[in-house]
Amino acid sequence: MIGIFDSGVGGLSVWREIYRLMPGESSLYISDGAFCPYGSKDPAFIRERAASISAYLIDRGAEVVVVACNTATAAAISSLREKFDVPFVGMEPAIKPAALHSRSGVVGVLATAGTFKGRLYLDTLARFAGEVRVVEQVGEGLVEAVERGVFDSPELDDLLHHYIDNMLAAGADHIVLGCTHYPFLQETIARIAGPEVVIVNPAPAIATQIKRVLSNMREVSNGRGDFFFCSTGEIPVLKELARREIPDLDDSHFAEILI
Repeated sequence: MIGIFDSGVGGLSVWREIYRLMPGESSLYISDGAFCPYGSKDPAFIRERAASISAYLIDRGAEVVVVACNTATAAAISSLREKFDVPFVGMEPAIKPAALHSRSGVVGVLATAGTFKGRLYLDTLARFAGEVRVVEQVGEGLVEAVERGVFDSPELDDLLHHYIDNMLAAGADHIVLGCTHYPFLQETIARIAGPEVVIVNPAPAIATQIKRVLSNMREVSNGRGDFFFCSTGEIPVLKELARREIPDLDDSHFAEILI
């Protein structure tokens, strides 16, 4: 089984790519909705939550754990790899492909404050940005919108315009989605940014890496797996987004839990 967790429902943007690539692989997804968002929280608190959730997943049979949250990856993945024996796959800001393909030499990154402060992001920036100018934009309020099930509204348009217009004014021709919640806003972001701007979602590449990790352990399963979704908070939006991918999931696939 693949274990996957995020501060909320955003990591489902990674789960759905895993499902599309490996539909035979069973998975358990945990949304830490009681403590969402992680973006502004203390790294020590995030490490504590990540360890507790990872232990829960591993106790229930997870062979690999996906930290489907950029902020949690930045704060906790090193300590998780030291603490547990299973492989961990985290999120890496997709600066490299954006920088390689940028024509204007300017790339925008939309992420949380916690991601921008993390060593992983700073290391990735130093390794791959090269001569490209990177315009950083904190997407304050976007995680909360997705958690409420708001994917397109006049108020959301205004908020996204505020963020995206700044990057466009700087000349960005690629916008990197640096939070797993943001792909659920990708259509709205693309509409506001315009057809000349490439929106970079790292989730498909992460799914490919997970398949590579599993393939090194055993043969990847065929057929259809079992899929379960749990939250430490409310579950209506979790159900809605999971059922976008697999419409016939019934309520037995969802649960509220305490961790």
